[in-house]
Amino acid sequence: MKLFKKFASFVLAFTMVMAIAMPSVVKAAGNGSITITGANAGHTFEAYQIFAGDVSGRTLSNLKWGSGVSTEGQTTLGDAKVKAKSLNDDSAAKTFAYEVSKYLTTASGTSVVDGENYKINNLKPGYYLVKDKDGSVTGQDSYTKFILEVVGNDVSAKVKSSVPTSEKKVMDANDTEGTKTGWQDSADYDIGDQVPFQLTGTVAQDYNDYKGAYQLVFHDTLSNGLTFNASSVKVYVNDSTDPVDADKYTITNPATDNHSFDVTIHDVKSLGTEVSKVRVEYTATLNENAVIGSLGNPNKMYMEFSNNPNNEQGGDKGQTPEDKVIVFTYKVVINKIDSRRVPLAGAAFKLEKVLTNGEKKLVKEYTIGADENDLEKTKFEFTGLDDGQYILTETVAPEGYNTMDPITFNVIASHDTESADPKLTDLNGNPVNGEIEFTANKDKGTLTAAVVNYQGDELPSTGGMGTTILYAAGVILILAAGVFLVMQKKAENK
Repeated sequence: MKLFKKFASFVLAFTMVMAIAMPSVVKAAGNGSITITGANAGHTFEAYQIFAGDVSGRTLSNLKWGSGVSTEGQTTLGDAKVKAKSLNDDSAAKTFAYEVSKYLTTASGTSVVDGENYKINNLKPGYYLVKDKDGSVTGQDSYTKFILEVVGNDVSAKVKSSVPTSEKKVMDANDTEGTKTGWQDSADYDIGDQVPFQLTGTVAQDYNDYKGAYQLVFHDTLSNGLTFNASSVKVYVNDSTDPVDADKYTITNPATDNHSFDVTIHDVKSLGTEVSKVRVEYTATLNENAVIGSLGNPNKMYMEFSNNPNNEQGGDKGQTPEDKVIVFTYKVVINKIDSRRVPLAGAAFKLEKVLTNGEKKLVKEYTIGADENDLEKTKFEFTGLDDGQYILTETVAPEGYNTMDPITFNVIASHDTESADPKLTDLNGNPVNGEIEFTANKDKGTLTAAVVNYQGDELPSTGGMGTTILYAAGVILILAAGVFLVMQKKAENK
């Protein structure tokens, strides 16, 4: 995907001007042609006769206004011979080309495809301005800079074409390992993470020759699962690490053209004289609307660019193809069961992520009693996880069951890092310690596992028999006391 055209150097040595003063008359040559080389496919060129006259080599004599200049233009621009004499260098020729282009009337010929080149045939002798037909350049291409040529026989003009390109990239990171990738086409992150993105656009080689401003507009569209952080935007030139001044660009957020936001570089010419590319870097936060699994969260961009070096206002725009990156995220589902593999209610869990420094970051905690349904909960979902290492801890065990030991496991994922349409290629859960086995569903982005609580041991009570013996002894003592009192009473009565 290329973008621009460097326009042909203005061929105006204009030695023909000297011939205007010569007393001898050069006979008119026959009709000639202009062959244009180096242009991309899809162009339609027109040739306008600016000056008519007699041609010998590159010398034009008996000069007058040509058929391609309107009556208004001839009046405004003045005497043809005087104007021709003023064209003594490339700068003057360039200025003249812009001036006379406002007064063009009838084209003397239109290009036809000649192999890889373009050819305009049957041109009467004269001095011609060659340009792209208005409205004929679309898409990723650019208009060709005005070409000026003396035509007597067959001549050729070479243009240098380059096509601006653009691309979007994302950087991946692993919190457990403490590593970051380079810029690539996919990544995975936790919900709540700030995801770094980069937009890069190349510029036309001849952007400094543009009559008007050479403008770039980056159009970016984020998925609903990502929230744009406008304050994070930085713009860089080439490979520099020093951002350009904020007054050199404008952020439109939200955009008014069905995009999430736009970044407009007002004029690349204000950024320096050797600009080959412009980079825009920013972050977006992965939010609760993120799509889990293989569909991921696609993010797209394209670049608009000035594509007409001859337009003083810089209003014409070309457009690069759309480029896409994807951010993935995953979910762990824990089913609570007992030793008979029956769903077991009444547990509570927390999930922590292991960081590179050994610290733990709380992902989510389920607390019993938060609402009336929690007491019946047997399934725990931890949504929006990155790859990395995690620890699952049971904070409350069901009544009558032992608290299970903490379980450590790794979430492992693979995805295309260089692709026009990146895919999630693999997803697995790898136990490090503890009793757990995952079933992976790549499409849904889920890792599902059952964790077991075992009942506590039933031990005999040592206090029950002693109490019974004590109660029996008490009864016996009371009965004995009664018998003693009765016998004593009888003895007294005798």
